[in-house]
Amino acid sequence: MPLLEILTRTLEVTLPVFVMVFAGMGLRRIGWIDAAFVGTASSLIFKATLPALVFLSLIRADLGVALNLPLLGFFVLATAVQFTLCWAWARYRVRPADRGTYIQGAFRGNCGIVGLALAHAMYGDYGLSAGSVLLGLVIVIYNSLSVVALVVHQPETSSSATTLGRNIATNPLIIAVVAALPFAALDITLPGWLMHTGDLFASLTLPLALICIGGTLSVSALYTSGRAAVGASLFKMLWLPGLATLAALAFGFHGRELGLLFLYFAAPTATGSFVMARALGGNAALAANIIAMTTLAASVTVTLGIFALQLAGWV
Repeated sequence: MPLLEILTRTLEVTLPVFVMVFAGMGLRRIGWIDAAFVGTASSLIFKATLPALVFLSLIRADLGVALNLPLLGFFVLATAVQFTLCWAWARYRVRPADRGTYIQGAFRGNCGIVGLALAHAMYGDYGLSAGSVLLGLVIVIYNSLSVVALVVHQPETSSSATTLGRNIATNPLIIAVVAALPFAALDITLPGWLMHTGDLFASLTLPLALICIGGTLSVSALYTSGRAAVGASLFKMLWLPGLATLAALAFGFHGRELGLLFLYFAAPTATGSFVMARALGGNAALAANIIAMTTLAASVTVTLGIFALQLAGWV
């Protein structure tokens, strides 16, 4: 395939996603959206439209394809290794008060919005269905490990860890995954009018969520980023996705499976990491800086990563 054609295909996947993020930054700057809008819209997305998107994607999915146990198992293993590497590095290179926030920012990706949007753009219905199944696993692993990292390094908040099980059990995305599995497994179909209504509602999710991400970013925050923010961002956007993708190749993943894994590993730091850091006594300013740096960097690193994988013929 000609080099220009590969580059064009790559940009067709990544540009629409990141243009929406930058559009959110622009809309916030000119005053068309504000913090109140972003807060309300983010709540709507998390509680309603994204669960609807995940539910509808799963009930349409062929679980024989979307429920890929080797892929899910590899993701769990790779995430555990990434978490361990970040923990070990932070122990010797990051001051104790910032370690929990650093670890969380370095391994926890925004798979629910950016990862899923990129998977949909690159692989269509397969990206949505397989990505939604993987997302249910991501939510449990990332939230659990993030609480461990923050609580261990902020012992005075350890009582907050007792709420982890309740938070996971009541997470709207996990509920959507669990609710959809019987429909997909038993091939239960919903009325056409209900599916169409659900599709209209769920279609709000990705563009609105990407705009909200852009609306929360602050370029000025980058000027206050110290070594910890830069280090965590390099882990999140370069070292960990690169190592995990090479490991996936070594384990025999290729094509759309390898592409999906790369997109989830290469997603920028989750915006929810700021909320969790603030709630559990971490360094909220550091968390915000890591989110800003990785989200802005992702427009370059994800594009180059997909381009390289396509150029090599691996996806």
